[in-house]
Amino acid sequence: MREPAIIEAPSVLGLRPSGVQDLPGALLDAGLSAHPGVVRADRVEAPAYDPERDADTGVLNPVGIARYSVRLADAVGGVLDAGRFPVVLGGDCSILLGVLLALRRRGRHHGLLFLDGHTDFYQPSAEPTGEAASMELALATGRGPRLLADLEGRGPLLRDEDVVAFGFRDSAESAEAGMQPLPPRLHAIDLDGVRAAGAAAAARRAVGRLAGGARAGYWVHLDVDVLDDAVMPAVDYRLPGGLTWAELESVLRTALADERAVGLDVTIFNPRLDPTGGIAVRLAECLRRGLSARTGDRG
Repeated sequence: MREPAIIEAPSVLGLRPSGVQDLPGALLDAGLSAHPGVVRADRVEAPAYDPERDADTGVLNPVGIARYSVRLADAVGGVLDAGRFPVVLGGDCSILLGVLLALRRRGRHHGLLFLDGHTDFYQPSAEPTGEAASMELALATGRGPRLLADLEGRGPLLRDEDVVAFGFRDSAESAEAGMQPLPPRLHAIDLDGVRAAGAAAAARRAVGRLAGGARAGYWVHLDVDVLDDAVMPAVDYRLPGGLTWAELESVLRTALADERAVGLDVTIFNPRLDPTGGIAVRLAECLRRGLSARTGDRG
């Protein structure tokens, strides 16, 4: 299988400069790059952050995000062309647009395993501060301002049926805020559904769905707030509950072991909320173990 290549994507254009821009450095310092075969391929710096909400789109930094997405797509495409497995370290969740743009440029449809404590399907009118990190899944499926929902004129980066939203637990919160509902063709397995099936079985079901049909493969998006707040408090928007470390490792190993997995991104971990660095070490260990499934190692 293709060996991992790390791309640093420390953008906070879809959130705020709270500390998630330090995620790449924290995980690299914690030993993520020590995984066998890993190379550091690129770092894509973000433009300056503008705290003023755009009046036309209702989104923070829409032009910056659009431009950054193009540059990040170039970097991801370069790693894919080199025959390696991109591991993109954010930043906030808006980096997903650049990742998916790289796949969309390649013509064939890809799937997305969306591991996130939130569904991130807000429309600008319902998102309180205009943060694209709460909208990226909606934008990726073509819902929202054209500037972000139609990057390079390519239309939706994903079809609804290409997505499995996995492990989320924000249904009550998002309904109260007025978030648009998830479309019926987008497959959803919330935290209760994961627990009912068991994490490994639920992950196998998700992979089976994404790997089927005429898709060219699937991408894995990991927002670390999918983890239980008790073990991952180093995030900006906290919710009670979530996956255990063991459950997340099982999901990652299942998802990344399949040869049709084409890449992974990691977002939202805020090292400034991890003063001892212990959470970064545990997260890097979990990621190494997940990636080790690609080579059959134990990690």
